[in-house]
Amino acid sequence: MVKKVEITKTQLTDFLDKCEEAKNCKFIMATTKIKDILKAIVNSADLYELFNTVAANFDYIAAKQKCFVEAEGMYGNCKLVLPDTIGDRLAFIFCLLVEFDRNDINFNAFLQKYYPSDGSYYASYHLFCDEVIGSLEAIICDIFQDVLEEPQQALPQPQPTAQIPYAPAQPVVPDMNMAAQINTVCMLIESEKENLETSTLSDEDKEAAYSMLVSLADAVRAGDAKLIKSLTCGYNYLVMQTVFVSDTLAVLFEALGDYISKL
Repeated sequence: MVKKVEITKTQLTDFLDKCEEAKNCKFIMATTKIKDILKAIVNSADLYELFNTVAANFDYIAAKQKCFVEAEGMYGNCKLVLPDTIGDRLAFIFCLLVEFDRNDINFNAFLQKYYPSDGSYYASYHLFCDEVIGSLEAIICDIFQDVLEEPQQALPQPQPTAQIPYAPAQPVVPDMNMAAQINTVCMLIESEKENLETSTLSDEDKEAAYSMLVSLADAVRAGDAKLIKSLTCGYNYLVMQTVFVSDTLAVLFEALGDYISKL
């Protein structure tokens, strides 16, 4: 449990660091920093599960019609109004960042229209960061407050051991079917890593994908169904984003689904 909390805290801290970097970077690096925020979400099973949950039944198209407020009158300004509820706000911001990342919405044109300032992209970008990235950061800090404030675990004090009568241990009979299935899944993950190395993905995308595959193999060996599902969703999202589909991907997902069904 301590190990899980430490991993979660590290991943959350990395996400929050990426938000701070986006807020403090030069405008020329803005879209790169937005991509880094999305990667931090994908690399964290807890964050990905959270965003996947809030976005599951979220009507982004309808939300845009409400949140993208057009100018009224000759001298009015367009503005962005974030949703009121936490779940809808998280889903909206996530979908918006994805659209920027895919260039479905031109980021520069968006800033000029909805965050007009002194005419400079720099000022408009930082207004956007204060409102949108700052809101995202604050919500995550609030949701995961207990994990982020988790104190350093104290070493347990040695306790006097009670005298227990000796009894021979009963032999444990391993489940050979499950062991074989775990081995098969792990072999497929290794094959996926090899395909990843020879792919044309960028070094950053390769690193993110490789990290998820390593964590996925650990989760399979540990029999952690919830973590396996989250990491599988995360890897699937990365595949869709990068349009990287290996020869082993479909077989790997099928094997993972079969393994999870038996846990």
